[in-house]
Amino acid sequence: MTDGTLISPEGLESLCASEPCVVIDTRAPEAYAAGHIPGAVNLHDIFTYLATSSPEGIAELRGKFAEEFGSVGLSGAETAVIYEQSMASGFGQSCRGYFLLQYLGYPKIKVLHGGYEAWTAAGLTASTDAVAPEPKAFPVSDAGADLMMNVSDMMSAVDSEEVVKLDVRDIDEWIAESSSPYGKDFCPRKGRIPGAKWIEWYRMMKPTASGPMIKSKEEVLAECATVGITPETPVALYCFKGARASNTYLALKEAGVKDVKIYFGSWNEWSRDPALPIEEGLPF
Repeated sequence: MTDGTLISPEGLESLCASEPCVVIDTRAPEAYAAGHIPGAVNLHDIFTYLATSSPEGIAELRGKFAEEFGSVGLSGAETAVIYEQSMASGFGQSCRGYFLLQYLGYPKIKVLHGGYEAWTAAGLTASTDAVAPEPKAFPVSDAGADLMMNVSDMMSAVDSEEVVKLDVRDIDEWIAESSSPYGKDFCPRKGRIPGAKWIEWYRMMKPTASGPMIKSKEEVLAECATVGITPETPVALYCFKGARASNTYLALKEAGVKDVKIYFGSWNEWSRDPALPIEEGLPF
């Protein structure tokens, strides 16, 4: 999958030497300060921001990240390269950055396959120098607007037998033991969106000597087949806040699944509205 969105450490090193790039570290500031890819900027809000899908929430999200991405130097001319610590240790935060950039219509995006762990495993240099990027005007467009589902879109998916509603949360959330990764009772309700299928997001990855990596096209499609997803199946993804779903989104898109969207508000939003239906208890 080297020709797609995922890029190897060696490929990133070569890319940065040949064309303008903005490398974005999504980890917490203290991890970034302890060592990062030389020249990388730190944008942890990519992971921490909790979105809602109301018109006001979407407008706030678009404005916030257009400003954030512009502040680190993305103008449309540069390739944005996003990374986290490893593909399995940051709840999909680099892929969340990828999805946000796609949603905002950014034209050139890569994700460092294996993250910082793969970079260091390849013996490449690290830096502790702070980076002061030159702000640019970020080119927001509507090119990716249909990738982002709101509550109404997800309700329509619930009512559709054609769309697979794919829950990729950890098992304790899927079986309604916990409401979130932030604690069992972080959200007011535990459960699932009605009719959802489940593939825990970790299943899209496998261990390697350089850390967890997203599986091959054939392996991803084999996982998808267990819940009835083919490359032609419309898929509506959700997790808790769109990060783990973004990891799965990237895996599915790289494997050739054509129609994949994310309900970005995910369980954090859905569970807080008592009017929205849920399935509780153990799944059948």
